[in-house]
Amino acid sequence: MDHFTVVTDRLEETRVFYERLGLAVGPRPDFGIGGLWLYVGGHPVLHVIEVQQMPTPRRGALDHMAFMGGDAASTLGLLQQAGIAYRLVRLPRPYSTWQVFFQDPNGAEVEIDFDAAQAIPAALRVSPDPGQIRPS
Repeated sequence: MDHFTVVTDRLEETRVFYERLGLAVGPRPDFGIGGLWLYVGGHPVLHVIEVQQMPTPRRGALDHMAFMGGDAASTLGLLQQAGIAYRLVRLPRPYSTWQVFFQDPNGAEVEIDFDAAQAIPAALRVSPDPGQIRPS
């Protein structure tokens, strides 16, 4: 896998969302249209293309994108603080990997996987109430 591409009519909101998750904006070719490339470890893993209006019909479907995370408690705390609803699950044994799922500002599902040895505090195992979600 090289990268994912997300089309958005919310470029700034999308940039802020992924920077909060640890991705960093980096160099991007001049395609003559708005957008940005977000990097992890020197590699552009997420390409974002800006549009004035979302295409109708949408071009294809992205079920979800997955990343490996470092500190589960910090990430879940960040999501809670931002009021972003999430679903935390644990893979069955022998893997037992922690996985957190949530949506980006464009409706694309994001998954972040964490090492099974990490302890998740009880207060972070519960997502914010979707009725109380604040824009990220």
